[in-house]
Amino acid sequence: MIDDGAVSSRKPVYHLVVNGKDISQIVRPLLMRLSLRECRGGEADQLDITLDDSQGNLALPPKGASVSLQLGYEHTGLVDKGTFTVDEVEHSGAPDVLNIRCRSAELRGTLRQRASASWHGVTLGDVVRDIAAKNNMVANVDEDLAEIKLQHVDQTNESDVHFLTRIGGQYDATATVKKGRLVVLPIGSTKNASGKEMASITLERTDGDQHRYHAAARDSYSGVRAYWHDAKAAKKVAVISGTEENMKTLRDSYASEADALAAAQAEQARIVRGEATFELSLAVGQPALMVQTPVRVRGFKKEIDGTGWLAKTVEHSLDDNGLTTRLELERKGGGVVDAGGGDWDLELEQPEDGDGADDDDDGGGGETDPGWEGSTDPGWDGGSTDPDWGGGATDLVD
Repeated sequence: MIDDGAVSSRKPVYHLVVNGKDISQIVRPLLMRLSLRECRGGEADQLDITLDDSQGNLALPPKGASVSLQLGYEHTGLVDKGTFTVDEVEHSGAPDVLNIRCRSAELRGTLRQRASASWHGVTLGDVVRDIAAKNNMVANVDEDLAEIKLQHVDQTNESDVHFLTRIGGQYDATATVKKGRLVVLPIGSTKNASGKEMASITLERTDGDQHRYHAAARDSYSGVRAYWHDAKAAKKVAVISGTEENMKTLRDSYASEADALAAAQAEQARIVRGEATFELSLAVGQPALMVQTPVRVRGFKKEIDGTGWLAKTVEHSLDDNGLTTRLELERKGGGVVDAGGGDWDLELEQPEDGDGADDDDDGGGGETDPGWEGSTDPGWDGGSTDPDWGGGATDLVD
């Protein structure tokens, strides 16, 4: 159970609303851990809540209950992290613990149902708008992607999410749903669901707790080859994105030269992004960070600092250690990535004056405590502890 006793200059706060009722005060003394994993593309965001049920008076929430989360700090305010649906419930013990797993509410329902459809002589924007309308959503498509012409495309017994992810992958695009919008953007895009450019953030090494940088030469292809079927010549024709020095060849054959070239370019962009990855855990969480945020870092090796990064996944965790954030970053494109090739001159780098010094060291300890706002005693008398999960017989019992 999270200790509310210590005083901290950074006091994490949160609001949990279940089926329209704010249960934050009731849950607060029982919360052992809360984690939110935000993902890119067709993978649903996931919210996990772990509650102490050692007194045995927690009712199990019904699957399908709506859960909204806001997360932040007392001195900076709350950030809306979205609405989720209870998907899994687990009770274990002893001591008794209730685990609740929720997933993005908007990636459930009709978007996950299998369907079949065909389009001919349309644009990618037309297809996205048709699917958005079918699911009572608003389409938000990148202008360049929206103008891509499709000779013919089939959705064959696959969900709308799977279909859009598959088609988007051919053009290095990602499809996701945020706040009622069906969003299709280039994977390297730094725009949010409303189409606004997200501000870049710079993280210092002193902001982090742990890090892991990885660069691999085995996937460092210089170019990608794709084939398309030329009906007039009755043969397969190759197109190349990049150079032929170290080629990767795609297995699929495409209907047109334009489709083949787009697929080759998309694969090459994926290879470039995967040349280097960087994982960073922030000792003091930043709830405003989200997927697709452009990130720069300072205080690491020059290959790391010189690379532009893009947030691929973001995980916020709240427990006895306070609020922390873990980032999985991939190369945004451009910048410096040199993991080898050529001579290695082992030269010790001299730190700049003051590098690594911590002028704010207070001896540690107090600043990681959440120190929740408001009363820490919700009053367990009578029916006042009912979180009202909804669905009938879910009242807490004495």
